[in-house]
Amino acid sequence: MLSILAALLCMELCLSQRINTGKQTLPKPIIWAKPSSRVTKGTPVNIWCQGPQSASAYQLYFEGSFLSKAKFFIPQMTSNTAGRYYCFYQSGELLSEHSELLVLVVTGMYDTPNLSVHPGPDVTLGENVTFSCLLEGGTSKFFLLKEGEPNHVQQGHGNKKAEFPMGPMTRAHRGTYRCFGSYNHHAWSFPSEPVTLLIPGDEGNTGLVSTDPTSSLVYWEDNLPTKESGLQKGSALWDHTTQNLIRIGLACIVLTALICLLAEDWLSRKRDKEGNNRSASWECRRRLSLQCSLEEEQKDAISMGGLKAIPGPGAI
Repeated sequence: MLSILAALLCMELCLSQRINTGKQTLPKPIIWAKPSSRVTKGTPVNIWCQGPQSASAYQLYFEGSFLSKAKFFIPQMTSNTAGRYYCFYQSGELLSEHSELLVLVVTGMYDTPNLSVHPGPDVTLGENVTFSCLLEGGTSKFFLLKEGEPNHVQQGHGNKKAEFPMGPMTRAHRGTYRCFGSYNHHAWSFPSEPVTLLIPGDEGNTGLVSTDPTSSLVYWEDNLPTKESGLQKGSALWDHTTQNLIRIGLACIVLTALICLLAEDWLSRKRDKEGNNRSASWECRRRLSLQCSLEEEQKDAISMGGLKAIPGPGAI
């Protein structure tokens, strides 16, 4: 029993060491797309995943499937290749955390929308304006982007048209805007013509105006609901739950072994005590029987002596 207990304790120590080793985390890899995360239909794009030099293998995750590549080349961007990507790498026996989410959007899937601003592009500080994006293709989902600010994206809904109120105006609002129409998050229309908000005194600041609708390499993926992020959290929670269950299971096994050991010791003591009691009882009975036999023999001897002392008939 002691050898079994020692083996269980050794197994617990080994598994605990393995669990602690599994807790070591590797830094997240970096994922990006070239030339951009918004790509015109038919344009090639590369997805890169970069980790440390110790990385031995990479995996790219795309909408439910894994691709074992550090660089993934898309020869022609289509609606089938648009979607959500992330990657991770392996170093030794450890897997890294998932990279940040990369959302690839294909543009040029529908007609070009028309973007306008009311009351006009020349605004004053404190004024309110409204952008209006119109697309005759029948879509009901629209996006308004400010060039040069990757995370500055607004989403609107409407029947062929969406309005984006904005204000009161500050100098942070100045810049160039475009809009897109879409039927989903990953397939957009052609970009609208740019509309530039100007505030008095900014006319000479040409650095604020950009004419490249794909100048932003990343955009608003942090604002999208992502089931992948849920999977990452669920995976981490599952790992912690598994580790806790292993520990609880090992503790139960060791506790059971200790209880069995104590029970066996108690039973052994009980058997020894019962054996001693039986031996004492047998010895007592043996002595009592021997004493009784001696008493019987003495009585018989006395009886025989009394008979010899009595004279027989005719004795004088």
